Amino acid sequence: MADSKLEAAGNPFLRKLEGFVPLPEADRAALLKISENPQVVSAGTDLIREGEPPDGMFLILDGFACRYKLRGNGTRQIVAYLIPGDAGDVDGALLRAMDHSICTLSACRVARIAPDTIWDLLQRPAVAAALRKSKLVDEATLREWLSNVGRRTTVEQLAHLFCEVHLRLRAIGRADGNRFELPLTQQDLADTTGQTSVHVNRSLRELRSEGLIELQQRHLTILDLPRLKLLAEFKSEYLHLGDQAAA
Repeated sequence: MADSKLEAAGNPFLRKLEGFVPLPEADRAALLKISENPQVVSAGTDLIREGEPPDGMFLILDGFACRYKLRGNGTRQIVAYLIPGDAGDVDGALLRAMDHSICTLSACRVARIAPDTIWDLLQRPAVAAALRKSKLVDEATLREWLSNVGRRTTVEQLAHLFCEVHLRLRAIGRADGNRFELPLTQQDLADTTGQTSVHVNRSLRELRSEGLIELQQRHLTILDLPRLKLLAEFKSEYLHLGDQAAA
């Protein structure tokens, strides 16, 4: 039993959903089972491309992935990050074709959940409620990102992004205080903010010079969280993490 509890505590998908809704033991066991035997996928791999028919749902257990749109000229706009515990669209199987692509940004451990398994999970009321709330949070986060791109400077966008990722990772036990893994390149950040990598580099230097962050060896440390939140005008309510959002 102790090993089972330890396994559950280390599973980011289970931790994320339990942050939304209390889950019965049978539901916890079902969620652990679908996380078994994930594949290791290298960075820069498309899990599914725009226009392809969806066949189930991808679950990220380790690493960073993203949703993105690709223009005809080859430029990319990242529209969401998938961190450990995040999954693709639970209703994706209802679509004939994907309207965006999902790609790994770092080496990832990924589990694919078949459509029949998704259907079985949705028959569990607590799991269905947790997945629905997770989807609502995804939609709220997309609205926040739209505000970032449309109305915040690049420095403010990066500050907001770092506050968000820190809080999301902390909620699943993947942040060490104010330090966490951030396996993103400057080009990834440029594709997120809609800026050039040169401009992102300049904005990162500004955040460093102000004593707000330290970024070394794919890890980011927030040196002054209250000031970073103030700069970003970061309010965590859209993530709906409850007590987990308390600083």
